[in-house]
Amino acid sequence: MDKWHKRFMELTEHVATWSSCLRRQVGAVTVRDKRILTTGYNGAPAGVKTCVERGECLRTKLGIPSGTHAETCYAAHAEQNAIIQAAREGLSLKGCTLYCTHQPCVVCAKMIINAGIKEVIYKEGYPDEFSREICEEAGVKLIRFDDLETEENAKNSEKLRKNRKK
Repeated sequence: MDKWHKRFMELTEHVATWSSCLRRQVGAVTVRDKRILTTGYNGAPAGVKTCVERGECLRTKLGIPSGTHAETCYAAHAEQNAIIQAAREGLSLKGCTLYCTHQPCVVCAKMIINAGIKEVIYKEGYPDEFSREICEEAGVKLIRFDDLETEENAKNSEKLRKNRKK
């Protein structure tokens, strides 16, 4: 596995520890040319009490299942916060890679597409097939982190076979 993929994914896991969500801790990092542009974690907007501060998750209280009604939540998603941070700082994300602890939901996928992000490397799945469909249609690569290692192993095996034939 490429050491950079591993490093950036480890960073998403660290950034996720900053989350103020009681249900799921998510971290995101945008990268271009092995340089970190922004980070984001899921949490309430500035000046709004977090679920931790409130002592309860609104979604749990209302019985809202994961992957549905994202608008009924105090938090903004990690991917959204990473994109917003870039906008606040005047940074273009065109052509960059977004590393994330979880597969993006459809709302985040739309923002990723419109921000010009070319690929998303994520660790954990998310119950939102529609986000996968629109990313594919828009040409944004969605790559599961574990699949990178499998892909790399296959390439290395092919190289070994070719070298043995020489």
